[in-house]
Amino acid sequence: MLEKLESCEACPFKCKVNRLNGQIGKCKCNDKVKIDLYSLHYFEEPCISGKEGSGTVFFSNCNLNCIYCQNYQISQEGKGYEITTEELANIFLKQQANGANNINLVTPTMYVYQIIEAIKIAKSKGLELPIIYNTNGYENVETIRELKGYVDIYLPDLKYYSDKLAIKYSKAPNYFNIATKAILEMINQVGVPEFDSNGIMKKGVIIRHLVLPGHIQNSKHILKWLKENVDKKAYVSVMAQYFPTYKAKDDIYINRKLSNKEYREIENYLYTLDIENGYIQELGKHEEEYVPNF
Repeated sequence: MLEKLESCEACPFKCKVNRLNGQIGKCKCNDKVKIDLYSLHYFEEPCISGKEGSGTVFFSNCNLNCIYCQNYQISQEGKGYEITTEELANIFLKQQANGANNINLVTPTMYVYQIIEAIKIAKSKGLELPIIYNTNGYENVETIRELKGYVDIYLPDLKYYSDKLAIKYSKAPNYFNIATKAILEMINQVGVPEFDSNGIMKKGVIIRHLVLPGHIQNSKHILKWLKENVDKKAYVSVMAQYFPTYKAKDDIYINRKLSNKEYREIENYLYTLDIENGYIQELGKHEEEYVPNF
């Protein structure tokens, strides 16, 4: 599948650069896989982390430019190191040996073809864990279709309803239309959520939405769409962990945490929608402590 990197269309930007020749597009990636960290992570949704932890692999670079990214050191500044596809497969196997509940691919979009090859190698050597595709949601439907049979759980963001916000904060034009089409394809591909006897997800989709301060209406539009289009077919995870970091500190609208009033408004709206399956994160005080040390 690596020949697809000769004219890369992995993400919606469809840069068509030849990454095999070292050219880079919006995502700042060549043909090498670059990661910064792999570890057991205990702060995902309960059905993902459980007691044993989720076997996260944090990939470097990103096809978005979110000014508030909590992982900006690797997503925007490119911190990390290059590995081969075979080394990536071995990381998956190490995570399994360490007792992880799953393999959690964090920001994988740019490396989708290398990841598919790594999964093939790892499975030939005994990998049995569910594979999680943990994405910002800005995905091509065609790319998601390529992942059929390789990914068991999709964990997409649904960040923006407003195209104005998507462009301003992430440089992602047409985000809502693109992300929702990709999410519906994910649900169509893996079906309704399934769990093991310990409550750990085996397959399905969890859609994440991070509530931004000052933009409560954006969140309400997102939640309403989720109720009307994916209710009972997927889980919804409403996150209140936002804190200003990276370039968000310079934006007058999002240079603060979510207020109690904003949180309660979203919480109440969520309950009026009566979305059956999902989570809402409690409003905390020290969200920065849960960001991995890159």
